[in-house]
Amino acid sequence: MDAMEFFQRSEGTWRSQRTTHHLPFRRAENGGSQIEVKPLAKDDPKIVEICQMHEVDPSLAVGGAFVSWDGAMAWDKEGEEHKGTTVFSLIPDADNPKKGKLLRERGYAEIVPIAGEYEIDENDALVLVTEYDTMSTTERFWFTSEKMRVRTSTVKRFGGFNTATFCVEERIDEGEVEAETVSSHESEIYAISGW
Repeated sequence: MDAMEFFQRSEGTWRSQRTTHHLPFRRAENGGSQIEVKPLAKDDPKIVEICQMHEVDPSLAVGGAFVSWDGAMAWDKEGEEHKGTTVFSLIPDADNPKKGKLLRERGYAEIVPIAGEYEIDENDALVLVTEYDTMSTTERFWFTSEKMRVRTSTVKRFGGFNTATFCVEERIDEGEVEAETVSSHESEIYAISGW
C-alpha cells in the first residue's frame, strides 16, 4: 500500500474516541469527534492550490484528501471548538513511493500551512512527522479492519511540554451519520485536534 491508497481506504465518515495524556501533569483527558475523509485526485483544484501555496510543482502530486472534523474535549472551556477542515497533498519521493512530503493547508498542532514527512511502514501504517517552529509531532494511523482504524500521536514542545494521544476510529455507515449528534455536555464527548 502507498499513502494515496491509504487515503482511498479511509474514505467516509468516522467516529473517533480519544484519550490524550498530558504527561507533565500525569492526567488524561477524554474526547472524540466525527471525521469526514474524501480522497482527492492529483488534478483536483484543491491539490493544485495546496502545491502552489507551498511553491511545489503540482505535477509532482499523486493526490491527497480533504478532511473535516467536529468534536469536543472534556476540558474544553465555554466557546472552545474543535472543528475545521484541511487539505493534504502527497508528493512522493522519486525513488520510493511509500515516502515523501505531505503538504497541509493547516497543521495538526499549529494552524498554519505546513509540510511534513510521510512514510508507509512495513505494517502498512501511515506515519507522519511534522516539525513546527515551536514543537514537533509524530502521528501513526493503521487499520485493524475495514471499519476500524487506530491512531496514535505525540506532541513535543521545545520547552518540554508533551502529550500522547490514542484514538480508536470506527467507520460510520451512511444511515448512522444522520443520527449522530456531537455535544460537549453529553456523557460521551467527541474531539480531534487535527486529522
